[in-house]
Amino acid sequence: MNARRDAASARATATPVASPPRHTSALHPPRSRRLPICPNRNGSAMRQCLICDVGALCLARGHEQRVHDMHLHVVHSGPYPAGACLFHEGDPMSALLVVRSGTVKLVVGAPSGEEQILGFAMPGDVIGLDAIHAERHGCSARVLEATSLCRLPLATVTRLTETVPGLQRNLLDLLSRHLDRSTRLLIGRYEADQRLAAFLMLLSQHAQRRGLSAQRLHLGMPRTDIANYLRLTPETVSRTFRRLQLRRLIDVSRRELQLLDLAALHQMGGALLPV
Repeated sequence: MNARRDAASARATATPVASPPRHTSALHPPRSRRLPICPNRNGSAMRQCLICDVGALCLARGHEQRVHDMHLHVVHSGPYPAGACLFHEGDPMSALLVVRSGTVKLVVGAPSGEEQILGFAMPGDVIGLDAIHAERHGCSARVLEATSLCRLPLATVTRLTETVPGLQRNLLDLLSRHLDRSTRLLIGRYEADQRLAAFLMLLSQHAQRRGLSAQRLHLGMPRTDIANYLRLTPETVSRTFRRLQLRRLIDVSRRELQLLDLAALHQMGGALLPV
């Protein structure tokens, strides 16, 4: 009896063994959590979904139960700090990523060893559409500002496109708009003023679609990245910003930007904007 009491006392006072460290990948940080993103039709989460590009997939009318089932598979993750890589070029693609907050740049490696920026993803934008067919990412995604995401598993999207009428068409429309926005600024011989004006108008339209001011913008990317994306030199982009400011088309203070003449900017860069 005394031996059993001594053993029990020893177990109670023993130093606990530390749990092994949790290994996490970029897309599954310790703060990732699985929860419904649209708890009710009046909640703030639902309002956030309504201004999201993937809302056409999530909010399929007349299929509330199936949509609810999809929400149960959505993972909220982040925030990811600036400089974090969400995935690398060539990585397997297993989910669509929707930016909830922050800014992400999409880049590919050039033969020279330098990176080329294909585009930027901001709140409401979907990352990974171009990788659905091959199920492998053709670019890398790097965080520019602290970013939070919704992660929608590809298997869930695929299953729902087979059961929810119209969902496949919505996905194709989303992919088409994504490609249209991504390519228009990268083709043709256009002047720097036209390229930058078109880029600023795209940012303005993006903000307006989400219920924000079309004229007061926050630049989530440095000018060196804007120059890379527009295939211009950083010096050219800086001169063009100054030129537009002198013409009183814009007012810029660091990364805070006000568009003073939307009509003139649209006329200048309209040829590069999606129809």
